[in-house]
Parts: sequence; C-alpha cells; structure tokens
Amino acid sequence: MSTVRRMRNIFASDGRAVIVAIDHGLLDGPIAGIENPSGVIEAVTAGGADAILTSYGIASTFVTELSGVGLILRGDGASTNLGTPSDGSLDDLFFTVEDALRIGADALVATALPGSPKEETTLRNLAHLVRDAHRWGLPVLGEMVPGGFDSPADLRSIEAIAFASRLGAELGADFIKAPYADGYEEVTSKTFVPVVILGGSKGDERDTLVNIHAAMRAGAKGVAMGRNVFQASDPLAMTSAVAAIVHDEASVDDAAAMLAGS
Repeated sequence: MSTVRRMRNIFASDGRAVIVAIDHGLLDGPIAGIENPSGVIEAVTAGGADAILTSYGIASTFVTELSGVGLILRGDGASTNLGTPSDGSLDDLFFTVEDALRIGADALVATALPGSPKEETTLRNLAHLVRDAHRWGLPVLGEMVPGGFDSPADLRSIEAIAFASRLGAELGADFIKAPYADGYEEVTSKTFVPVVILGGSKGDERDTLVNIHAAMRAGAKGVAMGRNVFQASDPLAMTSAVAAIVHDEASVDDAAAMLAGS
C-alpha cells in the first residue's frame, strides 16, 4: 500500500483531519478521560474523528473499536511522570515500522524538539523513522515542538513554530503536528506538507474552538488533540463540534452550541 493511500485513511476527502490523541498513558498512566480506552474511542469515533493517535498497547488491544478510523501509532517513548517529569522524548525509538504494519497502522508519529537540549537526538529519531517507514509506504507524522513542551516564550513564537514545522517537512515527515499561535499563516504558508494543530493542556472548551477556527482559516488541515477532547465534559459532543469546524467550516458559535446540546 502506498503512502498516499494510507494518508487517505487519515485525511477525509476534503483533505482535512480530526485526529484524537489517546497516547497520554505512555507518560501519565490512566489519567482522567482515558481510564477506559474502549469508551473514549467509541465516543470520539461516533463524534466524527477521522483517526486515532495512540500507543501500541491500545492499538493492539482495542482492534474492533479502532476498525472504523485511521490509526496512527506512537513510535517513540519517554520517561514517565511517575518520577522525573518527562520532556516528551527519549534517546531512542520504541516501536518499529514492522510493529506498525503488524497492527494495521496507517502512520507512525515521533516527537522532535528543535531548540531543546534533545534537538539532535529527536531530529535523528524522526529522520530514521521517515527513512524506515517510507521503505514500506507508511506515512510519518512529525510532532514538532520548538524548545520542548515547557519551552520559554521565545521558543513558542510564531517564527519558531514555523521554523520547526518546516524542519519536520524537510526531514521528510508527510504531515506535521505543531502548536498553535496567532499568525498561523506564517506556519502553513512555509510548510509544504499538511499541518494540524496540537491541543496542549486542557483549556476552556470555547477557547479551544476559537483557536481551531482561526487555525483552519489560516490554512491548517485539521487538529491532533487529546486532553481537550477526551477530558471535555462530553467527548462525543466536543469531537462533533471540532469536526463541524474542520470539515463543515462551522462558526465558533454554531460549534459551541453543539456542546450545549442546542
């Protein structure tokens, strides 16, 4: 199967994607919202998620629940938050292309942290994953986080995000997951592969919809969000609201009304 065909299992016919990330157990264990993976997968799928980004354990266990959506496997890992808080990366990849193919994944993902102390290691991880995955027609999602997840403000500027996103594309990633910031046209106009925005820590639900709406208007091709979906007051409704903005160009008010059950 070619890279293009697998990308179509993640991106809808309009070239956009609602990706729900439930790989947080790799760092945080059974945090609120994902204690029961089956339930959250069923809810977000019913709400219109196009793909799920998750761990090998969830992907290989909840095969039936995942059968109707695209599947993105987390290829790298990190030290957990049980002891020293993780920076979201480790010095090696945890899973291989063969592992991904074995469970029927449509893509692999790795995080890279340009501008951080682990810049070289994480960029090498991403490049090696691209090299190996493309031999088998498997797309790679590059999660590009300048400076790391707790980076200072200057490394979360729109210029830094645009730099990191373009770097991921230059390394061969087929699509990019990157933080959102005002002026996102700077990112999308200079990254020659699709860019989806990451959700970050849990925030106000309407503010999340506002950011998604602005990102889509600025040329983003969708979202890859976790806590802002599975920790929402109603994950199914939140997924539906996000999908309405991403795929139907709904206004923030119309999407927010879906959360209120209107």
